[in-house]
Amino acid sequence: MTQGQLERLRARLLRGEALVAGVLSGTSGDGIDVALVRPPPLATPLASPSAAPQLLGFRTLPFPAAVSGRVRAALDGQALGLRECALLSRDLGRAFGEAVREVSRQCGLRPDLVGSHGQTVYHHDSNEPSGPATLQLGDGDFVAEAVGCTVVSDFRQRDVAAGGEGAPLSALADDLIFAALPRPALVLNLGGMANLTFLPAAPQGELLSFDTGPCNALLDGLARRFLGRPYDAGGEVALAGKPRRELIEGWLSDPFLRKAPPKSTGRDTFGEPWIDARVEEARALGVLTTGAQPAHLLASAAEFVARAAVQGALDFAPAGARWLVVCGGGVHNARLVAALAALSPWPVATGEDFGVNSDAREALVFATLAACCVAEVAVTRTTATGARAGRALGKISLPPLGEGGEHA
Repeated sequence: MTQGQLERLRARLLRGEALVAGVLSGTSGDGIDVALVRPPPLATPLASPSAAPQLLGFRTLPFPAAVSGRVRAALDGQALGLRECALLSRDLGRAFGEAVREVSRQCGLRPDLVGSHGQTVYHHDSNEPSGPATLQLGDGDFVAEAVGCTVVSDFRQRDVAAGGEGAPLSALADDLIFAALPRPALVLNLGGMANLTFLPAAPQGELLSFDTGPCNALLDGLARRFLGRPYDAGGEVALAGKPRRELIEGWLSDPFLRKAPPKSTGRDTFGEPWIDARVEEARALGVLTTGAQPAHLLASAAEFVARAAVQGALDFAPAGARWLVVCGGGVHNARLVAALAALSPWPVATGEDFGVNSDAREALVFATLAACCVAEVAVTRTTATGARAGRALGKISLPPLGEGGEHA
């Protein structure tokens, strides 16, 4: 790709003509999400469009067998040496690129651009004394070689470099993605961690975003321990249990939940050791007994996730929201969604109610942020992640020369 080709790609993004793929594996580490998206015409400065990005295809593919176990081990806290880290970043980059190629083939489409978030293996959790730092594996150069088009990656790094938390970044694209959602509104992503976006009534109003605590990292961690499954499908086991107040109240005392935004967290705080400690508390309180089904524990965990999210919104988000819109894998957990509906002072809806595929929302985010990066559209907002305003996020990896990925 020449400089002229990159400029032509930028012009097509500004006109709303380019096809962009978003690819990631989230904190849950349960597969590779790929969305094929046609963003609306982008403006500089960024303004709310009359139409949302058009989702043309979405799939979740499993990790290749040679990668899946290594990802799971890294997410569960296994230390990575320099060699292991380098090899995993290489192999994840190839896996993300191959996933984009496969989904593009299935949909009969060819992307002009890819936004690749990568796999988070370290995040500062607001606890690093020297300041925030974050690491996502899955090098964008390997994605570019696999797909044969321009790739934007490493979105979190620029946000951190500009003084931000590096997460959650979804708020920086939500105003575009949720074009049909009446403002002001709250958008809650139920991923490995739960994060909340407050969309103000006016485009230049106070956008707010922060993590509210663990979600599927906790729910799926318990399912792996006690059910021998990657997750509690539909929240079926949790629905058979009764939330235990004495357990939930203790979990809600975690200092992270009381910390004012901007704030972000991850598995370094709410990972396997934290879950192990919660299991021991459940045993000590008699919530979990030897040989018994852990329904009460799973029900308590779902209730905790819901209470932490709703309380976070009440404590830190401006008043007046018209909706609480839930997205992410947690929308499929009936116990969790029922708890949110019971606790929320706002009407609860899913992304689908406003034209957004709940499972694809995060992939939509990184397709949108990649488009903004190449189009030189600033997205950072101090009220969201704490980063200084006026930055586009991501690093650009060019394709092999002469393979710009542009449509004729």
